[in-house]
Amino acid sequence: MIDNGTLVLFGAKGNLARVKLIPGLFHLDDCGQLPSKMKIFSVGRQEVSHEEWVAEIKDMLDKKFKGKYDQATFERFIKRNIYHCNLPDDPDAFKKMAAKLNNEEEFTNNLAFFLSVRPSDFALIVDQLADEGLLTEKNGSFRRVLIEKPFGTNYESAVELQKSIEKHLREDQIYRIDHYLGKSALQNILITRFANSIFEPVWNNQFIDHIQITNHETLGVGDRTTFYDATGALRDMIQSHLLQMLALTTMEAPKSFSPDDVRDAKINLLESIQPIPMNNFNHHAFRAQYSSGKIEDETVKGYLDELEDQNSVTETYAAIKLFINNQRWKGVPIYLRTAKRLHEGGTYISIKFKDNNPILENAGSNWMVMSIQPKETTHFEIQTKVPGLNDFDFRVSNLEANNRIAGDESIDAYETLMLDLMAGNQSRFLHINEVKAQWKLVDPIIETWMQDKTKPVQYVAGSSDPIESKIIFENESQFWRKSIHG
Repeated sequence: MIDNGTLVLFGAKGNLARVKLIPGLFHLDDCGQLPSKMKIFSVGRQEVSHEEWVAEIKDMLDKKFKGKYDQATFERFIKRNIYHCNLPDDPDAFKKMAAKLNNEEEFTNNLAFFLSVRPSDFALIVDQLADEGLLTEKNGSFRRVLIEKPFGTNYESAVELQKSIEKHLREDQIYRIDHYLGKSALQNILITRFANSIFEPVWNNQFIDHIQITNHETLGVGDRTTFYDATGALRDMIQSHLLQMLALTTMEAPKSFSPDDVRDAKINLLESIQPIPMNNFNHHAFRAQYSSGKIEDETVKGYLDELEDQNSVTETYAAIKLFINNQRWKGVPIYLRTAKRLHEGGTYISIKFKDNNPILENAGSNWMVMSIQPKETTHFEIQTKVPGLNDFDFRVSNLEANNRIAGDESIDAYETLMLDLMAGNQSRFLHINEVKAQWKLVDPIIETWMQDKTKPVQYVAGSSDPIESKIIFENESQFWRKSIHG
């Protein structure tokens, strides 16, 4: 249930706000999800008149919805929107903001702050909000702060950021975002696992051979070369999104589906993952860079040419092997990979079941693949008999369970998370202990790769996984699936 309140959106003129947040809020308004008195207080660094801001919002919506949206909703949405200029060189900027937000005739006491800003500004903004009393809850009101990814750049910086903001905020007031957790298909992992009794008996090391968690794209780094070279694929995708996918896939059943119980189950799982053994590092972590090649018949540059630095060792392809130290998963390798400029794009979880039928020795493997994007589906591969006289002539049959069908409600991940923020639902946000556990796992890999100046393996843009990545697999029968269908 969403109470009437004000969403204070820092970074309102930034790309995320323009492409996702403001159009997303409009869509929620159009769907009747926003309370009648909810306000949107957009904060930017430039002086903009109300008329200019209305024109900018219209431009955002025209681009998102191709000019096709309800005019009555637009008029209602505009009435919710207030623009506030927070000049970076104005020492009284936050005092002026507080004066506006404390106007009880226009705003309720419920305030939620969405920090869509540079990570280096997170702690400073929280400090300044606290100095002006904007984080103080009174008369039953709420004050919440949503912090965009990344929460720190390593374990140490995450801890320092936490120390800074917890001076002013309780853990239940802090909403650390991983937008993947807002995806309906990711939420469906828990439903698939725990609402279907056929899976739990085989969801363990007795029946599962290995798990693959995949994110790959046909896109390159584009105009993000500077950011990407300082970040890399491991930090950008595996530390956050893929480890969350792993947690949802392998965690024990929570005591309930309350936010605290779900997060506790994820924390317990993440803290059970074994650190990568540094004495066998190259058999657990692999990196590569894309070289020039073709994507959909278009010749594209290699990463080093885009960067204009032939000496960079930053990975555009990262793959790691992990093991979970608990009774359910002991001995089951879990492979995570992310890549730019691969043969196709997709995000999915592939579960291979053991080939342990002593009677039908040549039977193929069983797979279950949960696809997150671009298609929301669950794909199964099972063995069936080929019609005919041969009793033991069999083949793989593919079963497809579409998780999204025509007419289903379509809510963007960010829309879901903004509703959760206003409703006070933290189940799809990260607890600080999740953040710490994730950084602890990847920090040693990042540090090792930073120190190793050996040129990474090159893979041709538009190709499939480099064969050299096979080094991390446990045996010859294991390798990456090329797609959700094989």
